[in-house]
Amino acid sequence: MSAPEPIWAPELSIVVPAYNEAQRLPSAIDRLTGYLDARPTSAEVLIVENGSVDRTPEIADAAGCRDRRFRVLHVSERGKGLAVRTGMLASVGQVAVFCDVDFSMPVGEISSLYDAVVAGADIAIASRELKTSRRVGEPSHRHLMGRVFNWLVQVLAVRGLSDTQCGFKAFRQDVAHELFARSLIDGWAFDVEVLFLAQRRGYIIDEVPITWYYDPSSRVQPFRDTMAMLHELVQIRRNALSGRYS
Repeated sequence: MSAPEPIWAPELSIVVPAYNEAQRLPSAIDRLTGYLDARPTSAEVLIVENGSVDRTPEIADAAGCRDRRFRVLHVSERGKGLAVRTGMLASVGQVAVFCDVDFSMPVGEISSLYDAVVAGADIAIASRELKTSRRVGEPSHRHLMGRVFNWLVQVLAVRGLSDTQCGFKAFRQDVAHELFARSLIDGWAFDVEVLFLAQRRGYIIDEVPITWYYDPSSRVQPFRDTMAMLHELVQIRRNALSGRYS
């Protein structure tokens, strides 16, 4: 893993995990560049490339060479949770946000998450399930899968949150560093684990309504990934009971 240290202290860090994202990463970089150019506050983007076998490392490195606001981390091991953890712990912004590379949430919604943390929340999570949220183009079976998984999350780990799996979340910097330093899950349920730890510590978590666009190129495999995440939910409970989060 290598990345140059930033030469300024930004107000916002944006972490983007990228595994074999040669097709979608260029668009994400363009969107983030436009977002940063339009912001009055300072920001950095950390692209965390982990174990890609396509042109993702080359594309990420080129972005870092073109724009000093982009930092690139290379992690040889795979796992979205590992990639996000690496980026969040390396972030130096006052608020740290992680985002999915597909940007099914409009990039401008980052400001909504940032504003919620600045207003007093310790953590702000994007939600597709609030009254003013909008879901665009999502097949009914995918929505049902998400609702079933959220029910399992409520039973096993995190209560009172309508949408734990949307891949856009913001943290106050010190909160991000504390929680991700304690997290252990490298797979898909990493954010459930972080929210579980946050609730145990009494942190304020705000849900922020967003407009969300279904991406038909999503790599989520409904049955396989639901079973993998269920296993990880059980592992979170085991970790807590065995004192691994102490």
